[in-house]
Amino acid sequence: MKTTLQLVLLGLILNLTNSCRTRDIVKTEGITSALHKANVGRIVFTSGEVPPARMLDSDLLENYTLTSNSKLFITAFMGNSITNYLHLLAPEMTADDLNRKGNYQFSMFVDNHRVYTSNLQPGAPYRKIKDTATLLSVPLISYRRGGWLWSQFFWMRFMNNGGDSALTEGKHTLRMEIRPYLETKAGIKEGDIVASGSLNLLVNRKPTIDLSKIRLDPVIPYPGLAVSGDAFNKDLIKALKGNINEGVFKDISSIVVLKDGKLLIEEYFNGETRDSLHDPRSATKSISSTISGIAIHDRYLKDEGQTLNEFYDLRKYDNYAQAKEEISIRDLLTMSCILDGNDDDGDSPGNEENMYPTADWVRFTLSLPVSQERPKEEWHYFTAGVVLLGDILNKVTPGGLEKYSDTKLFSPLGITRYKWQYTPKGVPNTAGGLKMNSLDFAKYGQLYANRGKWNGKQLVPAEWIGKTFTRHKVIPGRINEFYGYLFWDKTYTVNGRQFETYYCAGNGGNKIYVFPGQPWVIVITATAYGAPYAHSQEDRMMTEFIIPALINCKK
Repeated sequence: MKTTLQLVLLGLILNLTNSCRTRDIVKTEGITSALHKANVGRIVFTSGEVPPARMLDSDLLENYTLTSNSKLFITAFMGNSITNYLHLLAPEMTADDLNRKGNYQFSMFVDNHRVYTSNLQPGAPYRKIKDTATLLSVPLISYRRGGWLWSQFFWMRFMNNGGDSALTEGKHTLRMEIRPYLETKAGIKEGDIVASGSLNLLVNRKPTIDLSKIRLDPVIPYPGLAVSGDAFNKDLIKALKGNINEGVFKDISSIVVLKDGKLLIEEYFNGETRDSLHDPRSATKSISSTISGIAIHDRYLKDEGQTLNEFYDLRKYDNYAQAKEEISIRDLLTMSCILDGNDDDGDSPGNEENMYPTADWVRFTLSLPVSQERPKEEWHYFTAGVVLLGDILNKVTPGGLEKYSDTKLFSPLGITRYKWQYTPKGVPNTAGGLKMNSLDFAKYGQLYANRGKWNGKQLVPAEWIGKTFTRHKVIPGRINEFYGYLFWDKTYTVNGRQFETYYCAGNGGNKIYVFPGQPWVIVITATAYGAPYAHSQEDRMMTEFIIPALINCKK
């Protein structure tokens, strides 16, 4: 009997041990503070960054006023790490597999209605955090320049996917829930809630702007740009300026408007001035189209139908295919070549993030395989293709691309202060990062508005401007948006009228707009690099303030 009892007790001990092993596949930081122990399973909110080790009950918010400049932080006190919670969903999987297939699931509720759920990508946060962290202390709302965390991106996605319309002015209850999720062959498998929390909100995101206290910057002449005396609706531009200052529109550096080639509006924000050099990121791509047109006119290129085999021995690169021989300069200009590269697809072998760490960007591009899935000639955003175009231009133009572009484009426009970025091989990077001030960007846009002429001289063939401002490709997944020769095309609707624009665009919200049917060139520079709101907020600025100010000139 005694032996039997001992065997039973031993079995219970072994079962308990095995249960613990099932529960914990990785070692965690544990629960090391009284505050954590008292709040396991709870998400708390603070108005600033408060280290959990120094957090007091008085730091925890029950009520909060949400504005356009809010800073709101969360701390989620959990009983275990997310890897161990995932292990409960699939005890047979290794920790590596769990981290590749699972992560946190965040859900947001407004007034007890689920508005948005996001299964975070497995790469964020980092593996070490997922294995060891039993609490998360991160910014939820914090619009600092640069240094974006996954948690801030989550908030922006929430706002873009129902949060903005749900959080109307007035009182609301915001609730957040965190679960583990795991991607399986049968679909997404969700675990139980591991932390949740609520906050009473008073939403006040529409600031009161006193137009009488806002002054527009004086407009003074700039070399190559006289001042316009034409009217525009100053109250609308003051309201726009007030909204930028109040953080409704974020990270804006400058707004410049030309009308009939003259300076009409010039405003700077966040410490920038007319002397500031702005990094427009991919807006630089459009300039490589300009140089291509000039080089064709000067007969350094035959035409945009020339193919890669005229410039490279493609058999010397990996993944050779006969189809590569037929890739044309036009394919690069319209982002429709058959190489397997797509910056909008993180798994694409030719994604730009795979190119940047390499020592030879051209070899990287020419070694890409031909895409076997994407329909031939379909548009796809392909930075590496523009790098290739820049290398071709650097090969064929006298003195190389940098000297040629200065002689043929920048010097004739009176643009003397600019900075190229370079590839690892020392070639000007036509894919992004050519810094100029806002007024010089405006002069570049005006050159296109002038059909290639500047001070009576034809710098860019008018025929090339026409080809550039042609809807060569439909942008997949967008409504009524197209692509020319490294210029985008869309149409804004304001007060029932349509305004088509061809424009240069770069990460962060950098734009140079040219309106074929109107006498305007509009430049917006911004530093919202990587932020989901970067481009959408500028669409609002254009349709609610800038274009209405130009067509409604009563004030």
